[in-house]
Amino acid sequence: MSDHYFAATPESKATPRTVTFSAYGQAYTLGSSTGVFSADRLDLGTSVLMREVPLPARPGTFLDLGCGWGPIAAVLATQVPGSTVWAVDVNTRALDLTRDNAARLGVAERVRVAAPDDVPGDVRFDQIWSNPPIRIGKPALHALLERWLPRLAPDGVAWLVVGRNLGADSLQRWLAEQGWRCERHASAKGFRVLAVRPSG
Repeated sequence: MSDHYFAATPESKATPRTVTFSAYGQAYTLGSSTGVFSADRLDLGTSVLMREVPLPARPGTFLDLGCGWGPIAAVLATQVPGSTVWAVDVNTRALDLTRDNAARLGVAERVRVAAPDDVPGDVRFDQIWSNPPIRIGKPALHALLERWLPRLAPDGVAWLVVGRNLGADSLQRWLAEQGWRCERHASAKGFRVLAVRPSG
């Protein structure tokens, strides 16, 4: 039985591989491995997210929530100099890969790779970027968002990409019911990109 990418410690043997993709006019070649989400390529949802969402206009503190092998963290850290990017995942192999990829790109000092419980409680984020793990189930997904969205700065925004057939519209309604301002920013290739902001 194959590993779940949201398992803390993958049981499969790590088989390294390389993934190449382009984002915001720059080519990236990063390391990946078996036992993590979308090990062989940049997944379509993340590709849509980075194609449809503009880069932050100024440096800040950003969160790549569910970072996998770190493509979003890598892009934000290289494209928005002076920023601090927290790359968070429960998968220890994914964290190691993200750490290695940040070092490869020369941005290790600005990419804080951490398990969820290792992020200091007083850190607030100007932006959250996430292709959230929908397949963990609705209760766990809601708990994940309830944990991290309140850590947005008052004028912050969370960018979430969710498959239309995997409940994007119901998630948008649920977020609005929780008091968040949630707008559909874009739709492409079967995905919705949601912009989530504090109600205040």
